[in-house]
Amino acid sequence: MPRPQRHVFVCTQNRPPQHPRGSCASKGGTAVLQAFWAEQQKRQAYDQLSITYSGCLGPCDQGANVLVYPEAVMYRNVAPEDVGEIFDTHIVGGQPVKRLLAPATVW
Repeated sequence: MPRPQRHVFVCTQNRPPQHPRGSCASKGGTAVLQAFWAEQQKRQAYDQLSITYSGCLGPCDQGANVLVYPEAVMYRNVAPEDVGEIFDTHIVGGQPVKRLLAPATVW
């Protein structure tokens, strides 16, 4: 298997429902992860990227959070319907999706 060009981390951190920080799992993190895996499979993009679920990436109140390396781009408030755009614009096109970028104060 060739070395992937990018590595995508999707937060699936789960906390109790009333936790003050919230969690990406309660904001659809698992569905976002599954959407990334489905898109990777649909495009047969196994040599382009690795997709890994992760614990907390930091800004829990802005989840679901996604982190893309090697660029170290943090996306926030990601929904499953955003995954195709992230693939087209960032993974394939090399440009971050501006409307989903975490603010500089967070990342």
